[in-house]
Amino acid sequence: MDSRLAQFAALNQKDKAPAYLSLVSEILARQDQSLTALDLHTLVETVVQDAGIVVGRQVLSELVRNLGTGSISDHNLRKRVVEETLNTLQPRIVSYEEQVNSLRFQLADLLETEEEWSEAARVLMGISSRSLPDEEKFRVNIRIVRLLLEDEDSVQAETYYNRAASLSNSTSDRETQLQFKLCQARISDYARKFLEAAMRYHELSWLAEIDEEERKEMLSAAVTCAVLAPAGPNRSRVLASLYRDERSADLPSYNILSKMFLDHILRPAEIRTFEERLRPHQLAKIAISSNDQLASTIDDDESAEPSTSTRRGPSTVLDRAVMEHNLLASSKIYNNITFRGLGALLDLAPGAAETMARKMIEQGRLKGSIDQVDKLIWFDAAREEDDAQGKAGGLGDLEPTNEDTGAPFTKRWDLQIRMTAANVETIVQHLAEKGLVQQPTVTA
Repeated sequence: MDSRLAQFAALNQKDKAPAYLSLVSEILARQDQSLTALDLHTLVETVVQDAGIVVGRQVLSELVRNLGTGSISDHNLRKRVVEETLNTLQPRIVSYEEQVNSLRFQLADLLETEEEWSEAARVLMGISSRSLPDEEKFRVNIRIVRLLLEDEDSVQAETYYNRAASLSNSTSDRETQLQFKLCQARISDYARKFLEAAMRYHELSWLAEIDEEERKEMLSAAVTCAVLAPAGPNRSRVLASLYRDERSADLPSYNILSKMFLDHILRPAEIRTFEERLRPHQLAKIAISSNDQLASTIDDDESAEPSTSTRRGPSTVLDRAVMEHNLLASSKIYNNITFRGLGALLDLAPGAAETMARKMIEQGRLKGSIDQVDKLIWFDAAREEDDAQGKAGGLGDLEPTNEDTGAPFTKRWDLQIRMTAANVETIVQHLAEKGLVQQPTVTA
């Protein structure tokens, strides 16, 4: 090999390119590939140092093309050749930018097949984007995001997602756009923006371009994120949309979805079953602020009973979501409740239960007021027990009332049923008065 390279070095510049190209083909065509990596490494170093940029680009472009088309079938050997060639060219990336980028794409593909997600992402991060069109930059950034999320590296993934977002209008390719939307949903999921993630996952679950099994997974992810989202009117709307989706009935998490939508209190056994299906980032621990810790200790001296919980607050994202839901559900059952009673319901210290209720009231997610003198929480549930029930029998006209957008969906649905029944009864009475219908007679 050294003697032949020495002969090529003595050739005229115009004859060097064909000579080196023939040597590349000869090395790759060998049956015995034991020396292939070593010979190619020697060839690349010689070409880069002595052949000049024009010849070097020709030879290296041909080598990169052959590597990309599978001239070396052995995975490990191909990976070694790509890595060694890349290491040789990297210091000269200004002269061989196109070849270096192609090698990085190939190495990322090889690492991805080995499920080395973070390593593949780091290789793609080193691609020089100066010569790439915006559409290609967008694809590269989306691919980096996907690889980083496979290894749960959501912080760095969000950085590259933001870069991709600024280029999202650069492509009209439907597949790339769908990948970007999926990255949006997953980034929101990892960032614990569960309400936003649930809406994005649910939107994707309707797209016919996506495989049916993947759409089912996205629907399941939407339900999981909706359950973990902060309790309140916004989550109620998302839960209603998912609950009324007929596909949800086939999901393992349908039981907890239906209980949350119907404002039923969740039991520990149901929560444990649901917890088993959560991903690590959805089980993240949450810290309790010093202010909340101080507020939760205010009533400790007066409520020091053996049966009183000593927990100062939720410990995980799921824990917080369930406690807030049970608090919201209790507001549909009770007119008021003591701090101690709410603490027993949520498995919290009375002061911690009051703190959670106070924060939800402040944020507009719970309607009520707190009486700290009597240690009571009063719930302002929008009662729809107006005269509809009495007037449904035809004793008078039913006057419509403005719906409170923060009311639970189930109560709105019940009110609409009562209004419909009242209107039907009124119509039947008018028809009976004109003799158009006969009232049924009841025989003893």
